[in-house]
Amino acid sequence: MDDQTRLEIEAAAFRRLQQHLMQDRPDVQNIDLMNLGGFCRNCLSRWMQEAAADKGIEMSKEDAREAYYGMPFNEWKAKHQTEASPEAQTAFQKSHS
Repeated sequence: MDDQTRLEIEAAAFRRLQQHLMQDRPDVQNIDLMNLGGFCRNCLSRWMQEAAADKGIEMSKEDAREAYYGMPFNEWKAKHQTEASPEAQTAFQKSHS
């Protein structure tokens, strides 16, 4: 497989993951993703920001989140984010201390 084809396949897989998390499963909370997988949608947006920086493109945290979420982050939160349960918060503290 040549490098361009690999790049296109990786990009398609990323877009599919993004679609899955944003459209197919917006009910899955970021804290649950963090507790189970060690990353969440915000991590993915930060990785986009870091990849842009690697290419010399300046992207703010807010711009990266809007690019990933497809809307301003505050709008996403209002539509989809719920208050984390005490159990989820405790699990997060244990796994990220």
